[in-house]
Amino acid sequence: MRISDFDFELPEELIAQHPLERRDASRMLVVNRAEGGRRDGSFAEFASELREGDAVVVNNTRVFPARLVGRREPTGGRVELLLVRRREEFEGETWEVLAKPARRLEAGARVTFGDGRLAAETLAATADGAGRVVRFQTEGDFTALLEEFGQMPLPPYIKRDSEDLVTAEEDRERYQTVYAHAPGAIAAPTAGLHFTPRVFESLRARGVRTAEVTLHVGYGTFAPVRADDLSEHRVAAERFEISERAAEEINLTKEAGGRVVAVGTTTVRALESAVDEGGRVRAGRGETGLTITPGYRFRAVDAMLTNFHLPRSSLLVLVSAFAGRELVLGAYRHAVAAGYRFYSYGDCMLIV
Repeated sequence: MRISDFDFELPEELIAQHPLERRDASRMLVVNRAEGGRRDGSFAEFASELREGDAVVVNNTRVFPARLVGRREPTGGRVELLLVRRREEFEGETWEVLAKPARRLEAGARVTFGDGRLAAETLAATADGAGRVVRFQTEGDFTALLEEFGQMPLPPYIKRDSEDLVTAEEDRERYQTVYAHAPGAIAAPTAGLHFTPRVFESLRARGVRTAEVTLHVGYGTFAPVRADDLSEHRVAAERFEISERAAEEINLTKEAGGRVVAVGTTTVRALESAVDEGGRVRAGRGETGLTITPGYRFRAVDAMLTNFHLPRSSLLVLVSAFAGRELVLGAYRHAVAAGYRFYSYGDCMLIV
């Protein structure tokens, strides 16, 4: 299959630039795989779509303010860094970053942020030449300075004025799930942005279990699929962890005949990376480079809540592998015609 098989037309005005006033006020398109049908609904009805004995599994990763804007010494030129991952093989706070403009950050180049208590020196380019390895120097705690000077790493299709402090504060709260507590992601698991304490209360009242796993969303979420032939595409590895308690909850659900409902594609990847041939999810931690394309046999996940994804993206391919390409693209065409809001701050789709 080719990535061009996963394209669709999306008017720019349907790309959500801001969250709704209420998290759980989003629209929800319900897609039934067995019947091949769909119907319009709202996320407020999410619990009523599930059955007693089902389990909802969420990704509790927390987005950290990984975007830094500073000045290059001695010219004062503007430089933007996106922290991608910590390089444990180096001493100190050494990180792999994406830089803009990267060409000016040769080895030895120095960038300062804020009042100068945080600075970064370029050590080298990454092996592929696209990124840089930098070491941070700090006057104080690195994590605290990152919270002070960093910005939320919003996807490029969300347009923000870096001087708009009101919107920046809104993003710090809303580009984060209400249950996020494991820092390490540079992008939000956006299907979880719709949840509120009230939604979890309604799930408990219906007899639906909940479980948390962790998958730290990395740059692979933003990265375009560069291979035309999907068999040649590989998703960048991301760190994940599944606790003994979460694995037990999920396996008990399976054994009792309930459905495992994954909230978001990141939860799907974590679960499918930890499941054995018999369908049991194993506790543990590690890295997963699992790339799911049509033909993949899902062993852990029975239903999925997901936002609407970019054309030609690995996330759209994953959802199509779960529900079928024609059914998913038909649902997307309907969502466009019906004016659904797309991408991170947009509406959602429940696939059962």
